Amino acid sequence: MVSTAEYGKTSWELSVQVNQRDGDEGMKFKLRVKGDLHIGGLMLKLVEKIKAPQDWSDHALWWDQRSCWLLKTHWTLDKYGVQADADLRYTPQHKPLCLQLPNMKTVKLTVSYSAVVFKTVAEICRALNIRRPEELSLLKPPDDPSKKKKKKDKNPALDDILDMDIISGGSGGTGSPLYSKTMVPTYDPENGTPASATSLWFGDNPLTSSQPNLPPAELSKMYQQLSMVDKAIINAGWLDSSRSLMEQGIGEDDRLQLRFKYHCFFDLNPKYDAVRITQLYEQARWSILLEEIDCTEEEMLMFASLQYHICKMTMSTEPLDFSNEPEMDEVEAALSNLEVTLEGGNTDRILEDITDVPKLADSLKLFRPKRLTLRPFKEYWFVFKDTTISYYKNKETASGEPIEQLHLRGCEVVPDVNVTDKKFGIKLLWGTTNMTPLSEVKNIQSFLQMKSLAPPPGQAAPDLDAMEMNAECFVSPRYTKKYKTKQLTARILEAHQNIARLSLNEAKMRFIQAWQSLPEFGIKYYIVRFRGSKKDELMGISYNRLIRIDMSTGLPVTTWRFANMRQLIDCCDCKVVHEYIGGYIFLSTRSKDQNETLDEELFHKLTGGQE
Repeated sequence: MVSTAEYGKTSWELSVQVNQRDGDEGMKFKLRVKGDLHIGGLMLKLVEKIKAPQDWSDHALWWDQRSCWLLKTHWTLDKYGVQADADLRYTPQHKPLCLQLPNMKTVKLTVSYSAVVFKTVAEICRALNIRRPEELSLLKPPDDPSKKKKKKDKNPALDDILDMDIISGGSGGTGSPLYSKTMVPTYDPENGTPASATSLWFGDNPLTSSQPNLPPAELSKMYQQLSMVDKAIINAGWLDSSRSLMEQGIGEDDRLQLRFKYHCFFDLNPKYDAVRITQLYEQARWSILLEEIDCTEEEMLMFASLQYHICKMTMSTEPLDFSNEPEMDEVEAALSNLEVTLEGGNTDRILEDITDVPKLADSLKLFRPKRLTLRPFKEYWFVFKDTTISYYKNKETASGEPIEQLHLRGCEVVPDVNVTDKKFGIKLLWGTTNMTPLSEVKNIQSFLQMKSLAPPPGQAAPDLDAMEMNAECFVSPRYTKKYKTKQLTARILEAHQNIARLSLNEAKMRFIQAWQSLPEFGIKYYIVRFRGSKKDELMGISYNRLIRIDMSTGLPVTTWRFANMRQLIDCCDCKVVHEYIGGYIFLSTRSKDQNETLDEELFHKLTGGQE
C-alpha cells in the first residue's frame, strides 16, 4: 500500500487517442499510470474511462513515434519503454484496405493491420478463395509525380471497387462464408457425394471470370517502356513479410497490389483453383500486354490468339463447370513428359543407345562480338556432344582437332529467335559460375515451336469479315503502330486455328505455360551495392539462381545457384533480396503429402537474412 502523495511522485500522465470506429478522428484521454502497469491493465483502465458500450476486443495500442503495435499485453510500460511523451493510439486492428488484384480490378476488404504481412496475405487469399497464399504478396507501387498534379486521374480499369465484405456477408475477410478454411469439400445433400468442384464449394465467384480487354486507347495510356532499372524500382515496393502493414507506413487511404511474387506455382488444379488460375492468367496477360517481360513477335501473336479464345469462351452463355476437369497429378505429368520425350524412339535400340553419347552436328554461323569489329558471321561445322560445342572449318575436317572447343558448363543460354525473319539464333554468355544450361532446353524448344502458328496445309484461311475482333486489344501498343488492324487480325486468327478446340481452363493453362517458357520469366531485378563496391549494380533473382548484372549493358556478369548459400549471404545485406531467396527455398519444401497449414516459423527463418 502506498499513499496518494507517494503514488503521485512515482506516477505520470499518459495521453491516449481513441478511435472508436474506422476513420474517425478520435478523442484523447489522459490516464495516471506507473511504469509497472502492464499493457492489458492500461487498456482495461482506458475502456473503463471511455464508458462506451461497444465491443473493444479488436482494439489494440499503437505507438506512433516508434511505429509499432503494443500487442504483448503482459509486458509493462517500462519494458516497452513507454514514457509520458509517448503518443499512443487505441485503434481497431482490422481496417478496410483497397487492393488491386492481378486482373487490375480493385477490391475492398477488411484485413489485419497488426499481423505480419505473411499472415495478412493468407487472410486475404482466404477471403478471395486463392489456395497457396505463400506464392503471393503485397506490392506498393512507386509514387507517380504526374498524378500529384491531377486531383482525379483514375484509370478506367480501376474505377469500380468490389466490396468483398458485402459479398461475403461479413465484416472482414477472415469470416467469409465463401471459403472452407481446411479446404475439405462439402457434401451434396441429395446423394451424399462430395461436392468437390470449386463452383460447388463456393458458389458463383466474380473473381473466376477473366476481364474483357481494354480498348487500345486506354491500353496505350497504361503502357510504359521499362528498363531493368525501372523494374528494379518497382520491385523495391514489395512489403516486408515479417512486419505489419502499419509498421510499414500503410494507411487506409493507400492502395496496394496483390501479386504472385514467387513464380513457383505448386499443385495448380482447375478443380479447386478457379480463382487462382484466373488471377495467374490475368497477371501473365498484363505482363505481356504492358511488355513487363520480353517476348518475340511470334510469341506475342500466340498470346494474342489465346487471349482472343479465352475472351470468346468467357463471353459465351454456357455456365462454367469444373466438376469434369481431370485431376492433375505431378507424377502423371512427369510420366507424360517423359513419354513425349521418348516418342518415336526404337525400343530395340534402347540398350544400344544408352551406351552411346548422343551428339548433334550441323553447319552454323558463328559471331563473336568484339570492340571495333565489323566482321560478319562466319560459317563453321559444329558438333554438340556432352556439355561441349566444338567447331571445325568444314564437315570433312570434323575427324581432326577442332578450331576451338567451348565448354557449356557455367554459361547462360539465351534464345535469339525471329521466325518471320527466319532467324534462329542461340546466344552463349560466359563469365558465370555454377550455372547449368540444360534447364534452358525447354525454353528454346518452345521458341522453335512458334513455326506451328500458321494454319495446317490445305486448311482454308479464316474469313476476316465473318468474325468480330478488335485485334489491337490483344497485343502490346507497340505492335499497333507497326501493323494495320487487318494485318494483326489475320495473323491472330491464323494462330487461333491451332487452339480453337481448347476449353476455357485449358486455354488459360496454356497461356500460363507459354508465359513460363519465356527466357525472362520469374526474374525480378533489384538495385544493390555489393560489399567493397562503390557503385550500384543490378541483381536478378529467379526461382533457382541469382544473377549479377552489369547496369550499363544489361548483360549477366556472375550467376550463383541457391546451393551456394554462403556466397549469396555475403554478397549484400539487402533484406528484400534475402526474402526473395529464402522464399523460393521455402517453396521448394512443399509437398502434396503435407496439409495446407503453412510453417510460418520456417518461412521467417529462411527470409530473415542476417537479422
